[in-house]
Amino acid sequence: MRTKIVIIGSGPAGLLLGTLLTRAGIDNIILDRVSKDYILHRVRAGVLEEGTVGLIDKAGAGRRMHAEGLAHEGFSLAFGGQNHRIDLHALTGKRVMIYGQTELTSDLMTVREAAGSTTIYDTINVKPHGFDRSSPYVTYEKDGTTHRIDCDYIAGCDGYHGVSRKSVPQDAIRTFERVYPFGWLGVLAEVHPVRDELIYASHERGFALCSMRSLTRSRYYVQCPLDDRIEDWSDDRFWDELRRRLPVEDAQALITGPSFEKSIAPLRSFVAEPMRFGRLFLVGDAAHIVPPTGAKGLNLAASDVHYLFEGLREYYLEKSPTGLDAYSGKALARVWKAVRFSWWMTTMLHRFPETDAFSQRIQEAELDYLIQSSAASASLSENYVGLPY
Repeated sequence: MRTKIVIIGSGPAGLLLGTLLTRAGIDNIILDRVSKDYILHRVRAGVLEEGTVGLIDKAGAGRRMHAEGLAHEGFSLAFGGQNHRIDLHALTGKRVMIYGQTELTSDLMTVREAAGSTTIYDTINVKPHGFDRSSPYVTYEKDGTTHRIDCDYIAGCDGYHGVSRKSVPQDAIRTFERVYPFGWLGVLAEVHPVRDELIYASHERGFALCSMRSLTRSRYYVQCPLDDRIEDWSDDRFWDELRRRLPVEDAQALITGPSFEKSIAPLRSFVAEPMRFGRLFLVGDAAHIVPPTGAKGLNLAASDVHYLFEGLREYYLEKSPTGLDAYSGKALARVWKAVRFSWWMTTMLHRFPETDAFSQRIQEAELDYLIQSSAASASLSENYVGLPY
């Protein structure tokens, strides 16, 4: 079997890249080790930058997003018992879109299937080969048979634990990491969101976030110790803790109900450099992880897709390697700015075990300055809505 691009991983990054390539007339095949149903049941982020929305539209997958997604022009910072609204649109002229990653994945799958593009699920032992030479290929097993796909390039969109980055020789890659000493306990519930916009809350008991996936489905988080167990958190305990960390008006307005998904996610910042190794490109979580505080994970994957797609389009349609040669540098420049922003948001809003009285006063001063200074609010907003590609 032969194709131009083999994409390892059928999450949003792999699907978005594959769909864009197909629409540009560039053949590609996507491989994934899990089933389609498994991918569609993964619960992930849902705050999309305008750049991400534009790419989804470019892929022809934006119809349902625009019909059902929620365009937000701001969010609230809650601290000291009060809400302070950050008007994103007034400060930047841009908005963000609330649309669940599961729904986005489904939309991209539908468009890909309608185009007749090939996605192979439930594969075993996927392995990229020869990407340091001119004739790379990928092998995989399915139904007891080993298969080989020859290609021009390989896109590793298979996440932090995937095979793509692990296949790179250790002496050819450099990694940077910061692990945070807490996690996020998150729940999904079929209840109306407490506010029409997101609330980021800083409280002496820890951080909290009130988010949503739709007008009837809410996604809430509270900061918790890493060694906490899901079974120790009943729904009642979660709702009580969330109320404690919100301003009184929001605590009283909070609608509760049984959760249908509950998990604890550790937080980390991680970057691998470079993002290109010969004919293998790392995309999204395969190359970088950010804490979810700044809503950058999915959006960074989309920006990687933008740079790689433009490079591949130039290579095949304009016979120029310039875009591909610039991929790693352009992607990493934007990645590090988002890593900085996510780190800053995380350190400003969370309680750290080593936080002393001085550090606490610094956090409070930072938040107060943020809402008092139009320049500081504009800087926050510029980063939140997404820096330009």
